Amino acid sequence: MVALMAVLGLVCGRSIRALADSYDDGVTPVPAWPPAVELVTAAVTALVTWRLGPPYACFAVIGTALAVIDWRTTLLPDAVTLPAYPIVALGLVPTGELPRALAGGVALTAVYGLLWFVRPQAMGLGDVKLAGLIGLASAALGWQAWVVAAFCGQLLGALYGLALLLTGRANRDTEFPFGPFMLLGAFSVLCLGW
Repeated sequence: MVALMAVLGLVCGRSIRALADSYDDGVTPVPAWPPAVELVTAAVTALVTWRLGPPYACFAVIGTALAVIDWRTTLLPDAVTLPAYPIVALGLVPTGELPRALAGGVALTAVYGLLWFVRPQAMGLGDVKLAGLIGLASAALGWQAWVVAAFCGQLLGALYGLALLLTGRANRDTEFPFGPFMLLGAFSVLCLGW
């Protein structure tokens, strides 16, 4: 099953490359070689499936796509994020934890919505919408996984921002994509099989 999911990740990675290029709007296209997008998608999908099973494969692929797009464009497009909600929710049905997953999605959206409301210049609405997907996937594992996934995303983003400041590559007003760090935190929790 894991090998099959890795192959699925490779195939989806090719589509993710094309999708990321379609949102680039003047940014250099994702280079075809080395096949980094395909390999990362394969690795994330295989690891998440190995630890948690096929119900999480859709979240792994969609999350990787959103991370690549956001990293390159600082955009988390509604055209990808919003349809992901029913897809991820349907994928989680076999876990038997859909009610808790839905509650986790709503709760993390509310937390990030509050953060956005308090300081809208620090985070985009795309991050708020992404938080719901992360809450959905992590809460299916339990509330402890939900808390750790939410915290890890914040921590990783803060560490990256601090590194930029310390190396002089940014100042306090420099913006950077936050979605990849949110997803990296979520994938870490999922791969640990919390």
